[in-house]
Amino acid sequence: MIEDKSRWNEKYVSCPMPSETSDIIQDNIHFATIGQALDIACGMGRNTHFLADNGFIVDAVDLSDFALSKVKDIDAINKIESDLDTYEIEEDKYDLIVKINYLDRRLFPQIIKGLKKEGVFIYETFVQREGEGEGYHPSSNPAFLLERNELLKAFDALEVISYLERDAINLRDEKVRVASFVARKK
Repeated sequence: MIEDKSRWNEKYVSCPMPSETSDIIQDNIHFATIGQALDIACGMGRNTHFLADNGFIVDAVDLSDFALSKVKDIDAINKIESDLDTYEIEEDKYDLIVKINYLDRRLFPQIIKGLKKEGVFIYETFVQREGEGEGYHPSSNPAFLLERNELLKAFDALEVISYLERDAINLRDEKVRVASFVARKK
């Protein structure tokens, strides 16, 4: 854990992170009932802040104490420094769970259980592509990439609102493939 924490702290210090809210959250927040939200791997709080500004009480979880130090200290945000390899999501607690650019398959069943009835899950992260393709950024670790349509299978207990796999540009101006997923617990 200490090694992971140091690595993530260094990444946040040396690599510029976006400050704008993820488009997928801005475009789909209206599907969620305002209440309790969880931002998994919240980083420096770009999505956490948006959720709090829109009336949610947010549990913002990240391993990096440096990143969490950049998250606002306000009543609507509960900062949780935790190793996501061991973090446990409380059952039936959240009206909204968001997870952007972070893959931990161990959390998939917990996310479903963590949503209240009618709770919404918004997720976007990197996905494998067919063939290498010219101009695509090679993954440093294929285990950090979703398989094609993996989210549809992993979250088949949820009602899918939208799902899309598409090309995008990462922070380093490299072409990548991402999966965008929005679903509701019935």
